[in-house]
Amino acid sequence: MTLSEEKVHIPVRAGVFARIAGFAQRRKWLALGLWVAVLVGVWGAATVVGSDYREDYTIPGAQSQKAVDLLDEHGSAQAGDTLEIVLRSDGDLRDPATRQRVEAMFGEVAGAPMVAQVRSVYADPSAIAPDGRIGYATVLLDGTSEDMAKSETEKILEAAKTAEQEGLQVELGGEAARVLAESESSGAEAAGIVAALVILVFMFGTLIAAGLPIVTALFAVGSALAVVVVASHVFTLAEWVPYIMALVGLGVGIDYALLIFARYRGELVKGETPERAATTALDAAGRTVFFAGCTVILALFGLVALGLGSLQGMALAVALTVFMTMLGAVTLLPALLGIFGPRFARQFPARAAKRTAKGKAPEGTTWRRIGVAAQRRPLVALLIAGVALGALCVPALNLRLGFSDAGNDSADSTSRKAYDLLADGFGPGFNGPLVVVVDGTAGAQGAGGADGGGLAARAGAAAAQALRTTPGIAAVADPMPTEDGLVATVIAFPTTAPQDKDTSELVGHLRDDVLPRLGDTTGAAYLVGGATAAAEDYSDKVAERMPLFIVIVVGLSIVLLMVVFRSVLIPLKAAVLNLLSIGASLGAMALVFQHGWFGVEPGPIEPWVPVVLFAIAFGLSMDYEVFLVSRMHEEWERTKDHSLAVREGLAQTGSVITAAGAIMVVVFSAFLFSPERALQQSGFGMAFAIFVDAVIIRCLIVPAAMQLMGPRAWWLPAPLARILPKVELEKHG
Repeated sequence: MTLSEEKVHIPVRAGVFARIAGFAQRRKWLALGLWVAVLVGVWGAATVVGSDYREDYTIPGAQSQKAVDLLDEHGSAQAGDTLEIVLRSDGDLRDPATRQRVEAMFGEVAGAPMVAQVRSVYADPSAIAPDGRIGYATVLLDGTSEDMAKSETEKILEAAKTAEQEGLQVELGGEAARVLAESESSGAEAAGIVAALVILVFMFGTLIAAGLPIVTALFAVGSALAVVVVASHVFTLAEWVPYIMALVGLGVGIDYALLIFARYRGELVKGETPERAATTALDAAGRTVFFAGCTVILALFGLVALGLGSLQGMALAVALTVFMTMLGAVTLLPALLGIFGPRFARQFPARAAKRTAKGKAPEGTTWRRIGVAAQRRPLVALLIAGVALGALCVPALNLRLGFSDAGNDSADSTSRKAYDLLADGFGPGFNGPLVVVVDGTAGAQGAGGADGGGLAARAGAAAAQALRTTPGIAAVADPMPTEDGLVATVIAFPTTAPQDKDTSELVGHLRDDVLPRLGDTTGAAYLVGGATAAAEDYSDKVAERMPLFIVIVVGLSIVLLMVVFRSVLIPLKAAVLNLLSIGASLGAMALVFQHGWFGVEPGPIEPWVPVVLFAIAFGLSMDYEVFLVSRMHEEWERTKDHSLAVREGLAQTGSVITAAGAIMVVVFSAFLFSPERALQQSGFGMAFAIFVDAVIIRCLIVPAAMQLMGPRAWWLPAPLARILPKVELEKHG
């Protein structure tokens, strides 16, 4: 097909977004009313049905999951949730006066909501440390930690604190207690919106113009959040998913609307009418937004390949949010432009004329100069940027995955104080015991129906004896049979903390060496479970499936970009550079959160954070690739001058990409104010990745790489050209 034939065909396809813009402008109040109706309607439904958020960190087939299932099947109390009341006395906890005060407090706690039973610190001699100063009582809950309201946990803490006096410290530990370290709201969303508004006002010079992209994003994100509240009754969605949705949606939504609005402003400055400017902006930038959003959605759908419950729900929820922001950008924004267009038609051309009258350089001049500098010495630009980013990728090679625990809570929280007291009194491994589950039924079946209960008891005693002589085990509790006697549990306390690398190696040693040999002798089956082992299993599952996930996301993105740009080299270049920016982000995240730079409490990286970061950051990085290269492609089609196309593409989009990147950075940085360590890691990683991508890669490396590739950048082999469908992002001619 000749170029002239393509030009005849392009307007037919381009007309879809132009017609959408035209309809939204002509029926602006109808379009706005429909969005208001959708927002009110879905929130009305959400208010009626409420939410049903729930965590799902189960790992089908993992040894820790098999242990939980076996205990549930045989009626073990070990499967329930508990809190610990941790006590520290300047003297001895067994002192009669201290004991009387503490026992009275246990009575108060027993009457608190959600408390089924309190096991006194004095009921078990091993619950008091050898020096008598530190001890703990176990509070059995009437339900799970997830079912407890924060107010109920606060009442338990208040009851426990009644025993506190000078010389006697009382703290509350356990998963339910960790919620007390969290604030109800970090204000992250509001902080991100305010920061975005400041950037947009600086860019457009008027509050109304700055507010339109934000209003568009708020309508889209608000609608998506309400839909997800209802969907939480059908899909498994964690409680933290709405926060990810809100901040990702705000960043993406503002960016998409910004891209269209910037093109609209440019058309007004050229002298177009508001109606024509909006139609042209949607006809060109609208399609760019559509394909950019598709790359993000494809990347998110890659998370489904991991097969992990909460991540799949999160992927669908964030993909819905991105879709709603795309819809808002191409339907709601044109309606708002129809309302405020006459005002903008006076303001923007007047500002441009005033700028020219003052002798100021036209917009884009600075970015044009940057492009010229990168093109003049492309190898130098690539070398400097590549070495810097490559160095940041190195720490990512040693990421240590694991769930945070109370040891990562703030130092002044009761959960952290309880954690530290238990570690001081009983050793660091006390906070992460290993639960060895002895399955007597397996051996009984193999022996032709022998007494499973007797086998479980004998095998449990043998396991306790073997564990006591295993290096890395500090203490072992006596075996505890289940209600039916067919299964037993043996609690082993490591010498090292739950997040210590040696503890991870101990879990592997028990599973691969110690317990299999013991099973050959006793005839029973052994499983290593508990929270620490489950965290290892989850991390291993993520690491195992990560390569497939990366191949799916990168592969689909390359194919999509091949379709969009009719090129082989540009998609490959984009994939490599995106991987480089994400690697640098993971490396920086490891330095800050894993190694404790800048005063951050060191600890592992949450297992789901790298994959979520990869999916979202990769998709957003592809957004900027589409924004920038589509404009270069437009100039290439118009002039057939490759060097000029690269410079002009950067000149026309540099300020928009920088503003969009700045908005993304401030919105994602708002995660850092969250009390959740996982959200802090996510926010830092995504903000860093976007900063690197928008500032270093898109504005330095891409122009240099495009210059080196020359016209070959737009080459597509004939066989692929025949197979791939033809689409156009920009309108030419």
